[in-house]
Amino acid sequence: MLTQEELDRYNRQIILPEFGIEAQKKLKEVSVLIIGVGGLGSVSSTYMVASGIGKIGLMDNDTVSISNLQRQVLFREDELGLSKVERAKETLERLNSNVEIITYKTFLTPENAISIIKNYDVIIDGTDNFKARYLINDVCVGLGKPFVYASIGDYFGQVSVFNLTENSCNYRDLFPDYNTLKNKENTNKGVMGVLPSIAASIQTNEAIKIITNTGDILNNKILSFNILNNEFNTLKLKPNPVRREESVCRFLGLREN
Repeated sequence: MLTQEELDRYNRQIILPEFGIEAQKKLKEVSVLIIGVGGLGSVSSTYMVASGIGKIGLMDNDTVSISNLQRQVLFREDELGLSKVERAKETLERLNSNVEIITYKTFLTPENAISIIKNYDVIIDGTDNFKARYLINDVCVGLGKPFVYASIGDYFGQVSVFNLTENSCNYRDLFPDYNTLKNKENTNKGVMGVLPSIAASIQTNEAIKIITNTGDILNNKILSFNILNNEFNTLKLKPNPVRREESVCRFLGLREN
């Protein structure tokens, strides 16, 4: 049930024709894990909490640095050197006290991935490296969790939803082999400050659509955009059973260890 305070708080989305009270109730009943509370995660966590999600997990072991403030809008100058997840929790609780916020002051590892991800309904990727995304993907495939992906760099971004169903694409369908990507991790990591906000807002919107079963979800599709020329393109992706089997095998390996 929604309280009167919640009805008033979420009124502007409840009155939407394709949303309504039932969709708002679904948000209250679900849990979302955001892995990485940087440029993407600081925005997605803010809008997830504002939207009325029931429980949110924040996972990161980084501290706030001066270079973060250009794009990680959840943090402030007087928080430099402090834990991102701890500062995020305090700020987000002041935004919406109805939401349960759990923090994990750690990076995602093969040792903790299954035990943490299994407790959440939807997983949002706020990471900035390929290894973490492969790990998120394989655990989500193994546990049957939808994985809302985003990647940003320079002036470019992309967003997709992986593993929405057993027949959906997963991250390995987009990037089959880590060895072809690893050299890119050592290249320039410049990013326009506003770019993470755009990608993370789309990510959050996809998560809300998944939870409430509204709209057209980026399942088996990827949205790519360029903020220099305002080009947005949606491309179709084709799932490969071989890639899914590879993810399942890697998940089973993690579980056995």
